[in-house]
Amino acid sequence: MENEQRSNAGAPLMPGANLGETATMRAAVQHRYGPPSVLELSKIGVPLPGRGEVLVQVSAASVHPGDYFVMTGEPYMVRLVYGIRRPRHRVPGMDLAGVVAAVGKNVTTLRPGEKVFGWSTAGALAEYACVPARNLVPVPANLSFVDAAAVPTSAMTALQALRKIANVRPGQTVLITGASGGVGSFAVQIARALGAEVTGVCSTRNVDLVRSLGADHVIDYTRTDFTRTGKLYDVILDNVEAQSLTAVRQALTATGTLIPNSGRGGRWFGPLGRIVKARVLSGFTRQLLLPFMSVGKRQDLLTLTEMLLTGQVTPVIDRTYPLDEAADALRYVGAGHTQGKVVMTF
Repeated sequence: MENEQRSNAGAPLMPGANLGETATMRAAVQHRYGPPSVLELSKIGVPLPGRGEVLVQVSAASVHPGDYFVMTGEPYMVRLVYGIRRPRHRVPGMDLAGVVAAVGKNVTTLRPGEKVFGWSTAGALAEYACVPARNLVPVPANLSFVDAAAVPTSAMTALQALRKIANVRPGQTVLITGASGGVGSFAVQIARALGAEVTGVCSTRNVDLVRSLGADHVIDYTRTDFTRTGKLYDVILDNVEAQSLTAVRQALTATGTLIPNSGRGGRWFGPLGRIVKARVLSGFTRQLLLPFMSVGKRQDLLTLTEMLLTGQVTPVIDRTYPLDEAADALRYVGAGHTQGKVVMTF
């Protein structure tokens, strides 16, 4: 990325300030799909909040595999949503935390100066971002901006998979692959909060971390294949796709639920092939194979806020990067071995 000094950025906007056409900000910008090197640190205009939107002065923004796929434009199916030839949104990133700088018309739930976190459709990797007010909630008093930014997409994915899709109940046995990753680290804690007996699958270096998150049992996949132990689980949340659907099903009870929250599938369709296969197989077995796409919901973020306040859930931060190292952050996430979340700081 370009080597640009922080002092070159425009002066910070005071909450409630009148935004003029000359206001500028630093942002990670991409004009085409490609590897992390396509990101450039640029100065662009500060966006103005539209009806129902809030302008957030971003303090921290997390990145996850979805951001990497959108940046690269692969699998190609993502371009149907984000732009066929080039990204529709020049500034990547979704999850953020910061301070309300200004509000648009009809926004009555938030005021300038409030600390908030949530998700946007794009644009989080910038000093300011416009976000629908319905996508934001107050930052819990016991969380930093870095911790708060780590929560939205990954934690909501874990919550929806376990509570809504699998309907996890007290006493059930739940196995989570990729238990040390972004979604997995939240899933271990949420499954415990729901009263399940939790088994986490991870590499050797992450065993202690997963155990510290509350897992009752930890399987080191470099030494043990969970599909061959003979142990059966009521629910499996597969965040890795290290084994085939057929192999993973062998570790399910006769009426168990498998949620495949991953899938490579090539440059064109990505996880779509695995999703279709899971749907087809589900019609021929009493087991439930339920791939899903998480959807941002304010009520889920409020539920997570309560869990964060009570200590049932704590974000795991792998490392932080300054904005001018956004390319390095996306490159690290794309490698697929994060311990918890990667967060950009401003």
